[in-house]
Amino acid sequence: MEGQDEVSAREQHFHSQVRESTICFLIFAILYIISYFIITRYKRKSDEQEDEDAVVNRISLFLSTFTLAVSAGAVLLLPFSIISNEVLLAFPQNYYIQWLNGSLIHGLWNLASLFSNLCLFVLMPFAFFFLESEGFAGLKKGIRARILETLVMLLLLALLIFGMVWVASTLIDSDAANLWEFYLPYLYSCISLLGCLLLLLCTPVGLSRMFTVMGQLLVKPAILEDLDEQIYMITLEEEALQRRLHGLSSSVGYNVTELEQELENVKTLKTKLERRKKASAWERNLVYPAVMILLLIETSISVLLVACNILCLLVDETAMPKGTRGPGIGSASLSTFGFVGAALEIILIFYLMVSSVVGFYSLRFFGNFTPKKDDTTMTKIIGNCVSILVLSSALPVMSRTLGITRFDLLGDFGRFNWLGNFYIVLSYNLLFAIMTTLCLIRKFTSAVREELFKALGLHKLHLSDTSRDSETTKPSANGHQKAL
Repeated sequence: MEGQDEVSAREQHFHSQVRESTICFLIFAILYIISYFIITRYKRKSDEQEDEDAVVNRISLFLSTFTLAVSAGAVLLLPFSIISNEVLLAFPQNYYIQWLNGSLIHGLWNLASLFSNLCLFVLMPFAFFFLESEGFAGLKKGIRARILETLVMLLLLALLIFGMVWVASTLIDSDAANLWEFYLPYLYSCISLLGCLLLLLCTPVGLSRMFTVMGQLLVKPAILEDLDEQIYMITLEEEALQRRLHGLSSSVGYNVTELEQELENVKTLKTKLERRKKASAWERNLVYPAVMILLLIETSISVLLVACNILCLLVDETAMPKGTRGPGIGSASLSTFGFVGAALEIILIFYLMVSSVVGFYSLRFFGNFTPKKDDTTMTKIIGNCVSILVLSSALPVMSRTLGITRFDLLGDFGRFNWLGNFYIVLSYNLLFAIMTTLCLIRKFTSAVREELFKALGLHKLHLSDTSRDSETTKPSANGHQKAL
């Protein structure tokens, strides 16, 4: 009987491993297909040759797609775990959700950590060096020569990184000498800290920028505006520009490139005005205000949760991200409001991720990284994939550090050394709350500040972004500024 029980337990363990592996493979396959379509939408079509460079571009494309799929999995990791915990609480004995268990959740967290390290330290550096390689001088040109050069560059990069990590680790702990138990976790801990600092910089900017982005995507209410008159004026301006392009002479101050760019801007503005005119009344007067109010509510809730987390950090040690381990998956709800609270946490996590991406591309230093449809080189795609991977891998850590969720970090995500430092965690929460509040105040008071600058005669000093944007507006066809 004991032998039969042991065989039965082995069979159950084997079937469980096969089921979990199949689920992980299906999830990753779906993410990979979606990531492939996203990258090919932005990839420059001129890169599609039929030679050696085409093979290199194709390999780099597959590696970038793999990295973007891992990034998407890291973003979905925490929301999937939260919703799985609530589902197991609601249906503990349901036969059809027995595959959703703690073993699967822990496996997904471990795979996300493993693949994030693999993409960040191996695949993406290989793709970049392979794309830029030409082969060593004196060797026969070809794929093998480029692979050899890439491997040598990777080896040199690994030696440089491990040397830097060794120096930093000896300054902290002189007794640490194990590569796998100290150096690699310490290196990934530093990368995660840098990712969280990047999120700290991008997310507050993105939270304030989201109002502008949604305002550009939605149709604004036409209050005290005559759209027919504006369309008529912009049509006259378009016709004047077209006449100037057709009858261009040497005495004209504008060159052809400037006039074509100005004509393109006028056509874009005309398209937006026509879209506003064709929009229905409920879309103009209901959807836009509702979306703006929703964004304001989500941002306010995020700041309030961070403020509450700061108070909890001051009075309760278990509020630390690296505190005591909570109950297992499906044992207890981690939200005070149950399923509704869990749904709110998931919405806020996705909102913070979208805001961080918007804020990342809004920063001047990363503005050139913005991908363009059918006109993005593979080098820029690799840079975008690495950036999104760093942001998405740090998202679960940031969400737990800010108190957006109480779900404990699993796998290697919860083993970062700096998560146990009270002063780092508290400073991170304070900086996030202060920076987000300042960005929102600056956003909603920009119009008032602009009017004050104009009243005081200071608008010519370029003291605000609004005045700078208004003065960089393209002139009209007759050389004068036209405000529509």
